[in-house]
Amino acid sequence: MLEYGRPRIVGLLRSGDLIREARLRGGLTQYELAGRARRDRAVIARWEQGAVSPSIETVVELVRACGFDLPLELVPYDPTGSERLEKNALLSPERRVQRFLQAQGKVDRDA
Repeated sequence: MLEYGRPRIVGLLRSGDLIREARLRGGLTQYELAGRARRDRAVIARWEQGAVSPSIETVVELVRACGFDLPLELVPYDPTGSERLEKNALLSPERRVQRFLQAQGKVDRDA
């Protein structure tokens, strides 16, 4: 799901995914992160698995314990991209590829 060490654009990201990504990028085990954050390793595991969702304050604390920061900023919401993605998700994979190739000018539009 996450690509270790590579920046990527994220749509919907669970807090557990974010904690795990920060921990892996920081080269930490769950035990090491637990020690730095003064939490039980089992709690870290439950957060990463999505069994329990930590508060935003806790997420920021854990990300910082991994050596990173998580700047939070409110920006205007633009739903246009999300709507297009939702519509495209309903298409078959073949139709999505066909539309992509059409957009790139590599396929005749009448095909």
